[in-house]
Amino acid sequence: MKRSLLILCLALGLGVLMPGCGQNTPTTFKYDTTPVLRGDIVQYVAATGLLSAVVSVDVGSQVSGKISALYADFNSPVKKGQLVAEIDPSTYLAAKRQAEGDLASAQADATLKRQNLERKKILVPQRAATELDLDQAVAELAQAEAAVSIKQAALEKAQVDLSYCKITAPVDGIVISRKVDAGQTVAAVMTTPVLFTIAQDITKMHIIASVSEADIGQVKDKQTVDFYVDAFPDEVFHGSVVQVRKAPTTTQNVVTYETVIDVDNPEQKLFPGMTANVSILVAERKNVTKVPNTGLRFTPPDGAKFEHPVPPKLQRTQRLAFLLGADGATLTPVIVRAGITDNVESEILEGLAEGAKVVISSVADKKPGMFGGPPSK
Repeated sequence: MKRSLLILCLALGLGVLMPGCGQNTPTTFKYDTTPVLRGDIVQYVAATGLLSAVVSVDVGSQVSGKISALYADFNSPVKKGQLVAEIDPSTYLAAKRQAEGDLASAQADATLKRQNLERKKILVPQRAATELDLDQAVAELAQAEAAVSIKQAALEKAQVDLSYCKITAPVDGIVISRKVDAGQTVAAVMTTPVLFTIAQDITKMHIIASVSEADIGQVKDKQTVDFYVDAFPDEVFHGSVVQVRKAPTTTQNVVTYETVIDVDNPEQKLFPGMTANVSILVAERKNVTKVPNTGLRFTPPDGAKFEHPVPPKLQRTQRLAFLLGADGATLTPVIVRAGITDNVESEILEGLAEGAKVVISSVADKKPGMFGGPPSK
């Protein structure tokens, strides 16, 4: 009977005129809700950064030459002044001997000029020499003494260059990088070649974290930091913010600011260069009214019924939530003011009371069957 009536309705084009011929029925919805509760909320700022020693010193060479010996390697503990490498000193020994010879020659010439001056001083009163001869002897002695000073400086430079062939550790610490091998030639021409990098104390370390410009305003000195590294994914390490640097870094139009975090590393588990995934504790609230963020992001479906109109515009600090009416079908829009968030739940400062049912999702009910009857099976 129903099938025959449907065919007749379609044939006559009466689907919207005749009762029971495929009339449109309003869509109804089922809503899921969550209660407004009380509890604690902790807000973090997430960032990444690299671990580094608090003091890290590059040990280089101020002279060129072949590395004749190495006395330190990766992970070697060293003391300040300890010999860590030597450069072949042959060239610098020769330069020192040449400077010594030049100095001796200059000193001998100065001695001769001094004796000549003394003789002139005796001969001038006897009229065996002129005043001009005396003046010339004074000038020659001054030149000879200047030459001695020059040669003395050259010898001192040669001695310094020779001393640079013995490379020592400038601080107490541990070698975290060795960049040369025995027999390798280093050239200290334009820049100082780096032979070793020494970390002064890796039981105390830093994280240099890059914090986005959207979050940097919340980061302050002495805030608590939790972080983990890929080497120990199940272990949480701790630190504290010691400096927020104001110089921006822009990478692909993304602006970040360096934040320095102090870290204790007594067991030396953490190595320089490790990537740290950082969570900076920027706010904490105890026993506050809170609601899941899904309740503040819910958008009613088209066709939803409202107890009163939805506000057309909200202020910057306001959010919109929806409460479910007693009939289970009507929504009540509520303007709320939210506080901090942990990205799962948000603190509610105004607008919602504990126990209120906030809508978080909706689903359309099945439409009734044709002609107002139950859905076909």
